Amino acid sequence: MFRCRTWRPARGWLAGGLLALLAGCSSLYYDTLENMGVDKRELLAERVDDARDAQHAAAERFDSALETFREVVRVPDSELSRSYARLDAEYRASAEAADRVDARIDDIESVAEALFDEWHDELDLYQRDDYRQRSARRLEATRAHYAQMIGAMHDAAESMQPVLATLHDNVLLLKHNLNARAIDALQGEVDRLETRVADLRRRMRAAIARSDAFIADLDSVDARR
Repeated sequence: MFRCRTWRPARGWLAGGLLALLAGCSSLYYDTLENMGVDKRELLAERVDDARDAQHAAAERFDSALETFREVVRVPDSELSRSYARLDAEYRASAEAADRVDARIDDIESVAEALFDEWHDELDLYQRDDYRQRSARRLEATRAHYAQMIGAMHDAAESMQPVLATLHDNVLLLKHNLNARAIDALQGEVDRLETRVADLRRRMRAAIARSDAFIADLDSVDARR
């Protein structure tokens, strides 16, 4: 049975009618891509690249939101309405960046599952036991490396939620209390937000490093399988 997922093209030039029709079903989609010369290993590497870029963008977006938050607590009462609008826009942009990271992780998990299933099934095609065993060991090593990478990505993605929650609460506070008392309340939130953004940054760096290492590992897969 085909497991259907939302389609996202790996490359702009692949956006054609046939792929659009197959977009919802991963098995047919991946088979069609391979017939066009794009194998699952290459597609996985591209999706890891995309996720890494999304993580970079999200980290920068959260840094921007933090800087806007710092500025808001310093504005005079007359500027509160404008400051609220800016902070609200930063929150919404940060939430969208977090959603993009989640979507990229989903994309990775989809193609990784297909790749590992295919690799496992193809072990039975070997005639020589030593080749089969070598490929099986390589499969397990790659799976373990993948598990470390995807775990770091999920860890980084989860670290965005406390930042978003803090931003959202303070956007609402500012919306409902456009006065000096709201600014006084926000003053105490700066340190908390800075700590959470710093933690997010650390986790993002770890996930990106794992991504780089996994892509390097994938580059050697074909030669060792």
